[in-house]
Amino acid sequence: MMRKLLITLALGAIAISLPLQAATTLKIATLSPEGSGWMIAMRAASKEIKAKTEGRVKFRFYPGGVMGNDKAVLKKIRFGQLQGAAFSGGALSSKAPNTQIYSLPHLFNSYGEVDYVRQHMDSSVEAEFEKAGFVNFGLAEGGFAYLMSKKPIVDADKLKDNRVWVPSDDPASDAASTAFELSPTPLFLGDVLAGLQTDLIDSVFASPIAAIALQWHTQVKYITDLPLVYFYAIMAVDQKAFKKISLDDQKIVREVMRIAFKKVDKQNRKDNEAAFVALKKQGIEMLTLTPEQTAGWNKRNQAATDLFIDIKGGVNSATYKKAQQLLKEYRSQQVAK
Repeated sequence: MMRKLLITLALGAIAISLPLQAATTLKIATLSPEGSGWMIAMRAASKEIKAKTEGRVKFRFYPGGVMGNDKAVLKKIRFGQLQGAAFSGGALSSKAPNTQIYSLPHLFNSYGEVDYVRQHMDSSVEAEFEKAGFVNFGLAEGGFAYLMSKKPIVDADKLKDNRVWVPSDDPASDAASTAFELSPTPLFLGDVLAGLQTDLIDSVFASPIAAIALQWHTQVKYITDLPLVYFYAIMAVDQKAFKKISLDDQKIVREVMRIAFKKVDKQNRKDNEAAFVALKKQGIEMLTLTPEQTAGWNKRNQAATDLFIDIKGGVNSATYKKAQQLLKEYRSQQVAK
């Protein structure tokens, strides 16, 4: 009897001494509205994570920009009010400049080029975010951004005559503004729709799915048919918050979210193609450029890129040269076919 009592007491002492992992809730902000493809995928992934971790890791999403703009969200992450957010790649440029390599003006001519370069460089881009203190689960394509405007714009030299929106606190946009001789109107993403509605701005750069999701398409009449910038998004989670999760549960979160991001990455391309068709059906006119007009845009885009290399907050020359070499390889392969 005494022996059983001692065993029971010993087991109880061991149980008490074992650390119990409290449930961790990762609060994530996003501009994506409820019901969007992004939110559907993220909610499905978070449900799977909750089940696989037996409730130890949960996600709480704040969609539709209710947590404010990127600057406000980063401040809330810093103070622990949020643990992460879905950002466009450029939102973290000050902390991880080389992650903007894909977003250089007119770096890519086609999605074939995008896929080839990303195949070789995604891992280094993701590593840059990790070095900057943000856990991420891969890149989700946002697609090519096009110039969308209230008035027809086909000449690059005439862009300066319009009220053009650029993202706030974005070095790449600053370089483009200089190259195109713009007097831009910087606004946070959540303020762009109101800017269009009030004629504060009359021109924006956006991918088809972003224009529809953010309702910008309701305020424009023309799309200049030239892919100017490639966009992508990430979900960045503060490393300090993530490390509070056990290593086993971290592995589960990474695996589930990485699969979800791969699905979003592929689906967004299909959605962009469908969105392009939808914009045309709604009466938005596509403006086709002549070879001379295209050359004019390319000249300005290259000037913007040159200004953005090796500056504070910009892409370094080694990263740019690697991307250029990969593009040269891909284009040579296409010519040989």
